[in-house]
Amino acid sequence: MRDIAVFTGTAHPELAAEICTHLGTPLLPTRVQRFANDCIEVQLQANCRERDVFLIQPLVPPVQENLVELLLMLDAARGASAARTTVVMPHYAYARSDKKDAPRISIGARLVADLLVTAGANRVLAMTLHSPQVHGFFSIPVDHLHALRELAAHFKQYDLSNTVVVSPDLGNAKEAAHFARILGVPVAAGAKQRFADDKVHISAVIGQVRGKDVIVLDDEIAKGSTVVELLDRLRERESGTMRIACTHGLFSDGALERLGAAPDVLEIVCTNTVPIAKEKHVPKLKVLSVARPLAEAMRRIHNGESVSTLFEAP
Repeated sequence: MRDIAVFTGTAHPELAAEICTHLGTPLLPTRVQRFANDCIEVQLQANCRERDVFLIQPLVPPVQENLVELLLMLDAARGASAARTTVVMPHYAYARSDKKDAPRISIGARLVADLLVTAGANRVLAMTLHSPQVHGFFSIPVDHLHALRELAAHFKQYDLSNTVVVSPDLGNAKEAAHFARILGVPVAAGAKQRFADDKVHISAVIGQVRGKDVIVLDDEIAKGSTVVELLDRLRERESGTMRIACTHGLFSDGALERLGAAPDVLEIVCTNTVPIAKEKHVPKLKVLSVARPLAEAMRRIHNGESVSTLFEAP
């Protein structure tokens, strides 16, 4: 069996260290420096030759800086004769650019996938991609995990007898239905139109929400415009208390403060795929760790074992 070697860039070293703790393997050092002309240089400071190399780097703000870091790490691993290089990408920011919905725009999700392959990626381990078709943009194997097990384990501590899971839009309804099945509750969904990055309109909520306690489930929350709009529609339909759940808690432009200020929102739950600065934290925020499932997937990839059991309900 080839030796395993795990490196990380500067995007989320805390998650990388936690993954390595679960793996029982050291996090090897990486040197990232910037030249006077603003170019980045990356050096993997441990032997890669004929080793199974894992590079942990979510594409989080500053996304372009972290993407270039990852590309340089891949090139460094290939130049160091790594036997296989797997990109562990807990958050793939460009996954939202998955279609041509206006004239003369690029499909960034496919382009960045091509860049990763060209730079030397042999395999990708991702978590909760924005849409399922992004999986097909890669010409290399992709193991696509989700965080529904971890989220469901958290919410099962509550009385869910009068609860409904609500998806903000029909695109996420399949994931919401899966989550609802794990919890044993019904599901509903909003009918959403997006007019701009921060301007959405939800014209209807499909499903019974009146008098129900609600768990709003989305894949990621950035500015929070969609969730705020959905909460307004749910209040119009006289729903009960609300909890908000997502995998990727980006929470830009004061989103956490706006959501946390609503008195009927009891809790905001996300995972640590994205680093959340301590100054952003609010009392209602709960951050769950996905280090264990990512570490287990990496172990199974390294050992040539099936990853599919990680999708079984808790």
